[in-house]
Amino acid sequence: MEAPPHPNLLPLKGEKERTQRALLRLVAACFFSLALSSPLLAQSPPATWPAKTIRLIVPLPAGSSVDLVGRLVAQKLGARLGQTIIVEDRPGASGAIGTEALVRAASDGYTLGMATSTTLATAPVLNPQLGYDPLHDVTPVALVGVSPYLLVTHAGLPAKDVAGLIALAKQKPGVISYSSVGDASLAHLAGLLFSSMAGVELNHIPYKTSTHSVIDLIEGRIDLQFSVVPTTLQFIRSGKLRALAVTTEKRLDELPDVPTFEEAGLKGFEVSLWFAVVAPKNTPAAIVARLEREIAGVVAEPDVKTAWATVGIVPQAGTSAALGERIARDITTWRGVASGIKIKSD
Repeated sequence: MEAPPHPNLLPLKGEKERTQRALLRLVAACFFSLALSSPLLAQSPPATWPAKTIRLIVPLPAGSSVDLVGRLVAQKLGARLGQTIIVEDRPGASGAIGTEALVRAASDGYTLGMATSTTLATAPVLNPQLGYDPLHDVTPVALVGVSPYLLVTHAGLPAKDVAGLIALAKQKPGVISYSSVGDASLAHLAGLLFSSMAGVELNHIPYKTSTHSVIDLIEGRIDLQFSVVPTTLQFIRSGKLRALAVTTEKRLDELPDVPTFEEAGLKGFEVSLWFAVVAPKNTPAAIVARLEREIAGVVAEPDVKTAWATVGIVPQAGTSAALGERIARDITTWRGVASGIKIKSD
């Protein structure tokens, strides 16, 4: 027979209930501690953010398309966050000075930056000596817009489509000319990528301004160019220029009959000047997620589309992950182009 418990070991009156309550409190505390460390709750932004003015660094001059985009983003995003966002123009060295200022800033969500395919993809490839690494020193936040390019020719060129242009260029290697606003410009690189993918040799002629190059294109002194929409749209509609393809994944609302390069038969060809918001590396994921959501709302506003259409920009939102993938993909593309021609930017 089991021995009865010693009298001194019997629970005192109410002690059992107190013990149960203590155990319940201990279990609840453990669950609360685990919840705080879970990924789901960790994604909630700090309750105090943003508690002060946010700075948005624009790495290109005031009045540039990047500056115009940045100022509208600052206004709209600030209203959504309930804080003022001031725009700080830090131009110089093709965007390198402003981008370096961004990567040196604190990773607390109070310094953001505008970035483009030039500042984070082509410039680092063409000038490896820049003071930042776009894949390690920058936190992608969100894409905000894309400026498509059109492959346009003068009206007298025999080629009526991309296939016809490729055939013509193969018949006359090095004769068909194209213009850009300078060596290492995105239009120049687009021409090099086209030449590589199509297996043709074109003659690049750099110009100082797009205005002069368009005049020479209309008059037939050069054969083609990769041009932004506002520069050539009126001439395409009047028949002075012919648009063969658009460089983005989708057709343009302004020119619905112009195919994409994918549709025109040159699969995988995609070039555009994109605009995005970025932050210093190690910016908290919770803050990035909040910014990503709010920027998506900004980009969806109808007046944003209207404002950006005047400078040829199509609003386009995207996730932080998608932007990071795009930066890496563009760097790979342009590194291949640059290594093939040994080109360096100034």
